[in-house]
Amino acid sequence: MSHSEDLWNRRSLLKAGGLLAAGAVAATAGAEAVHASTTAPDWAALDRALKGTLFRPGQTGYASAHQLFNPRFDSVQPAAVVRAGSVEDVRQAILFARKNKLVCVPKGGGHSYVGASTIAGGLMIDLGPLRGLTYASNAIQIGAGARLYDVHAYLDRFARSLPTGTCPTVGIAGLALGGGMGIHTRTYGLTSDRVLSLQVVTADGVVRTASLTQNADLYWALRGGGGGNLGIVTSFRLATIGAGKLGFFRLTWPESKAAAVVRGWQRFAKEAPSTAWANLHVTGTSTGGLSIHVVGVSTTGSATAAAAQLESFVGARGATRSISVKTHLEAVRYFGGGTTSPRQGWLAGSDVLRGPMDAATINGLLGAVRTAARAKVAASAILDPLGGQAAKQPPGGSAWPWRSALGVIQWYSGLPSRPTTAQLRAAQSFVTNGHHAVTRFSAGGYVNYLEAGRSNNSYYGSSLSRLHAIKLKYDPTNFFHAPYTFA
Repeated sequence: MSHSEDLWNRRSLLKAGGLLAAGAVAATAGAEAVHASTTAPDWAALDRALKGTLFRPGQTGYASAHQLFNPRFDSVQPAAVVRAGSVEDVRQAILFARKNKLVCVPKGGGHSYVGASTIAGGLMIDLGPLRGLTYASNAIQIGAGARLYDVHAYLDRFARSLPTGTCPTVGIAGLALGGGMGIHTRTYGLTSDRVLSLQVVTADGVVRTASLTQNADLYWALRGGGGGNLGIVTSFRLATIGAGKLGFFRLTWPESKAAAVVRGWQRFAKEAPSTAWANLHVTGTSTGGLSIHVVGVSTTGSATAAAAQLESFVGARGATRSISVKTHLEAVRYFGGGTTSPRQGWLAGSDVLRGPMDAATINGLLGAVRTAARAKVAASAILDPLGGQAAKQPPGGSAWPWRSALGVIQWYSGLPSRPTTAQLRAAQSFVTNGHHAVTRFSAGGYVNYLEAGRSNNSYYGSSLSRLHAIKLKYDPTNFFHAPYTFA
């Protein structure tokens, strides 16, 4: 990978944000507390019941056990962390939390944008040890604690893959439960669309299977309805895809072509074949300008036609362009910035585009990034296309509500590990300005990009009423009620 290519990957984007905001000292936690019973829980009894490990404040290992990927949430202190060694541990933890009126939240990869997998004064159930992988008959059984790179490296042995996101340390659980977008989305659909069945522990402590033939309503809800709302999923079975070679293209344009590139990208998202995908980055520069980058993939194995089609829609050839072919694992490592990812700080939000933006809205989008850059705020608008297979409901349907959408904008601001209040406010101002710029074309938000201060219900669209009914059936007392669950 060349130096210029490295600037495209996710790790570089995160690092860039940290550099722009360097010098911060104070941590601000975003997860909220929901307080518990007045009777002291019998933690020793829970510890005896577990195959795994119980961590309490002050004990060795607690500080690292409750950490999430974003250091901003390190100051949030759960009453305890159960590092589950078995499905029975998850069940025991849920029953213990019910008995003691503790809010409990699951932690998979710990990448929640709002720190939803921790809770002050509550019980964190860490699924990390449940990361077993078994492949047979073109399907993979995955423990809920598995990370994406491990899944891809394992499947590569069988020349198979899955449509997933790109960060190597993201957990499969949060990704699949909320949808899951990436380079294969237009060809094979969302990660959640590939889910054949799930094992889930519901609020009553019952271990259930959800599939087309068992608890079909729960199966529908858990594919796109977000994590932590209806139970704690302990494993997934997914239909895999072939791990063929992928055609790649990289294109850049000068800032003067920014509006034309956004227009061209929109047309590409709408008209390109389902074998083609293109991710657009509009990123603020240190001089207050804009950097315009597109990286694209063709699942046909050659990206020449896809790159040419995008350039024709833009109306200008890329100022720089490269075309290459990558293997499955080369692609995974390229987009993930390697096989792992260090902890990083950020603040972000999203808008789901109901259709192509008009000229004024495109200018507003560019203006939001430019304004942030001029204020020395790390800012990017990252546009992912939908359409293709993602526009089609999988067998059994799913709760993911954005089948007719054009794409998703992620408003992303990198932060240091311990941002100051001023830095957080500046990053939030950028995200808010982005929302305002595209509001006429926004259908809502993407549940895997949760953000504070936004209505939780805005992430579920037309699926919300059915999700409420299913919630009432499987969790009638609203046991799973953390700050970012739907109500």
